Amino acid sequence: MKTLHRQQGVTLFMAMIMLIILTMLALSSFNVSQTNMQIVSNMQQRDAALFAARSVMEEVISGTRFMNSPSRTLPAQPNCSSDTENKRCLDINGDGAHDVTVTITAPPSCVKVRNVKNSTLNLATEQLNCAVGAGQTPGVVGSSSGNSLCSDSIWEVQARAMDDATEASATVTQGVAVMTDTDTIKTYCP
Repeated sequence: MKTLHRQQGVTLFMAMIMLIILTMLALSSFNVSQTNMQIVSNMQQRDAALFAARSVMEEVISGTRFMNSPSRTLPAQPNCSSDTENKRCLDINGDGAHDVTVTITAPPSCVKVRNVKNSTLNLATEQLNCAVGAGQTPGVVGSSSGNSLCSDSIWEVQARAMDDATEASATVTQGVAVMTDTDTIKTYCP
């Protein structure tokens, strides 16, 4: 009887060790799932900020204000944090409150300008205004060099979005090609 009684004590001890190991495994898997949920939440907040930055970037490049007055790319938005220019406050989740603030971080900068040749113009479109005709008055800039009255310019615009609650952020830099008349582009893109 003594050996049987001693074996029951070992069985109880082994059962306790197994119970402790199973408890530790359960806690570990719970912590891993919590960490994974936090990672997914962070990625969703970052994606929302990226979406907001891209939408404001589309607003900026859809007009020529970034080119004509680079320091005042976006007009002031009422009810945005400090009502300053070059800033947008967006409601991402539709609750009526601003969730993400997007700022044009630096004035858009002109990176490159290239004269457009008359031979490359598509005269069936609005590019007809750029053409220098052979019968034009002598001394017209570009007429002897084959250059048209327009230039291609490449601009760089940068926007930074930050989620107001989680401080998740995303920065978007985009290049924009704009064709405009040569006299105008000389003013803004020396």
